[in-house]
Amino acid sequence: MAAPEEQDLSQEQTEKLLQFQDLTGIESMEQCRLALEQHNWNMEAAVQDRLNEQEGVPSVFNPPPSRPLQVNTADHRIYSYVVSRPQPRGLLGWGYYLIMLPFRFTYYTILDIFRFALRFIRPDPRSRVTDPVGDIVSFMHSFEEKYGRAHPVFYQGTYSQALNDAKRELRFLLVYLHGDDHQDSDEFCRNTLCAPEVVSLINSRMLFWACSTNKPEGYRVSQALRENTYPFLAMIMLKDRRMTVVGRLEGLIQPDDLINQLTFIMDANQTYLVSERLERSVRREERNQTQVLRQQQDEAYLASLRADQEKERKKREERERKRRKEEEVQQQKLAEEKRRQNLQEEKERKLECLPPEPSPDDPESVKIIFKLPNDTRVERRFHFSQSLTVIHDFLFSLKESPEKFQIEANFPRRVLPCVPSEEWPTPPTLQEAGLGHTEVLFVQDLTDE
Repeated sequence: MAAPEEQDLSQEQTEKLLQFQDLTGIESMEQCRLALEQHNWNMEAAVQDRLNEQEGVPSVFNPPPSRPLQVNTADHRIYSYVVSRPQPRGLLGWGYYLIMLPFRFTYYTILDIFRFALRFIRPDPRSRVTDPVGDIVSFMHSFEEKYGRAHPVFYQGTYSQALNDAKRELRFLLVYLHGDDHQDSDEFCRNTLCAPEVVSLINSRMLFWACSTNKPEGYRVSQALRENTYPFLAMIMLKDRRMTVVGRLEGLIQPDDLINQLTFIMDANQTYLVSERLERSVRREERNQTQVLRQQQDEAYLASLRADQEKERKKREERERKRRKEEEVQQQKLAEEKRRQNLQEEKERKLECLPPEPSPDDPESVKIIFKLPNDTRVERRFHFSQSLTVIHDFLFSLKESPEKFQIEANFPRRVLPCVPSEEWPTPPTLQEAGLGHTEVLFVQDLTDE
């Protein structure tokens, strides 16, 4: 019989309690209930948070607000690669450099003094992180507006969450800190970070987290990693049970060089991930043995629970299948409606662009009677000097005309080249097409072809 505090739980919540207890090995049912309630009965979140606690990792779902970043940056074996700016070349280059040197020195000196004085007036607003995810999303949008969408897949979460996911998945985490005011940031993002071969390597081999140091979240990470210059990249991984910076790349680096450096860092540290996978496999095997023992003790109950879960799974799958089908039907309707709307707008545009109809007494006018596929007849005058494209646009603008069609003349029987093609890049005029003062043309529907 359930304990008094479980009397008001629904059947689904009771099943989650038992499943959570089975996965985590917590004996106290009250402790299991509290853990699930803290995560709004999200089974996956609660189990992951419990495993993180057992490994001494900060909680992904309820991170303490003041806990420092759990990254080891004191390892003296960190691989560091710094690219220096190229020296001026030639007499003209050195002359320009020496002329601009006093101005640069004065500018950056005044700027540093201003920033230093400003800190006494008011604290740096970047030191207060109020919306870390908002900082990441804002940086992503500004990056795409400036450099396009062809870039590595950004991790859409906080730095702490990226660390925990990299540890949980045993993957490399590449951190990029963007210096908005640095002279090399633009060229690095446009030519190196967005290069197809770099994008392919990052997306296939690691997680990628990036933020501007002008954002509070990026500034906080900057204070932890202590970069010296920009562009700045740091490779982080699980090493000796701690998330550790194993590589630092600073300065303007070219795509091929960046690929070589990242590959070198990963190859040099791959053994740590392999070792951790083996250890986790052993721990997982131990947990499996414990679970087998519990399953033997509660065989009858678990069999019944599995049957109920299977029924619930099938119901969910059926509901999901119906939902997907309804969404597909709705999307098809919306697409068809959009297509018709676009077609109507195109017809209206063609109608507005048509030249005026010549008068009947104009000797250069052509009277054309069109026979549509639905046996409707339409009559209009055109000028001999007008292109056959005008005829096509006129018919296209009619509501009763098909979406795709061709125009045929009867004597002699031929298809008029009304739209540009390889044979007729520029459609001929009515006079060049051999039309008389009065013509009957037939419109053939090609929509289904």
